[in-house]
Amino acid sequence: MSSVDVTTVGQGPGLVVLPGSTRRARHYAALAEALSDSYTVHVVERRGRGRSPAQDAAYSLDVEISDALEVLSETGSRQIFGHSYGGLIALHTGLRTDLDRVIAYEPAVSIDGSMPSGWMPRYERLLSEGKDARAMICFFHSMEFLPGGPLATAVAWAMTRFTAEGRATRELLPTVLAESGATKALDSGGERYAGITAPVLLLGGGRSPAYLSRILPLLVETIPDAKLIMTPEFDHNAPDLSAPAPVADLIRA
Repeated sequence: MSSVDVTTVGQGPGLVVLPGSTRRARHYAALAEALSDSYTVHVVERRGRGRSPAQDAAYSLDVEISDALEVLSETGSRQIFGHSYGGLIALHTGLRTDLDRVIAYEPAVSIDGSMPSGWMPRYERLLSEGKDARAMICFFHSMEFLPGGPLATAVAWAMTRFTAEGRATRELLPTVLAESGATKALDSGGERYAGITAPVLLLGGGRSPAYLSRILPLLVETIPDAKLIMTPEFDHNAPDLSAPAPVADLIRA
């Protein structure tokens, strides 16, 4: 039994799916279903979520990589897909073991300080003060996913109290700091990714924040066997919310 909870659907070669920050395994149900006729899809419920272990004081990206390697081994899977922070885990898993393919949708790779991190001290303070709606907007606005300001905060407060999705996001807010800290700690010139031996498919969207799409050509130049597909109409949440079936088509192709 793997350390983390895993949801499995489909038939065919094994494909492990790693969710992004503030995302849970269930957010990738449509993607998994769209891939289920071609792959046995194993969606990981990462640490700090559901029945998987909590993110404790020893948490690091190495812990996530170990979980991914364990799921790959137990399921016999040779392919891995990661979204955002899950994409960062997928790339680093590809550095640790030989795989048939690594697929990453806008991985949270920080190259020469590309990933915003100045928001983190304020976010940590707001969380410690119990101001979760403000913390939520601080994060999403700083990462260019939502507008900021009092109105956005009021909407976030209502969401985190009165909607199931809002409450689920609120539960995951403490995991954001640890994951963003791990991303920041791995900031580099990107040279390490030249060590990935597997073929890598990088995916991105034209409607995503520029700091995410800007690093993709750099990764393609660095990784020995890498291909990039940019889709103008996709945003950062294409795999889990806005376009799971079209993303599945790209993975299958």
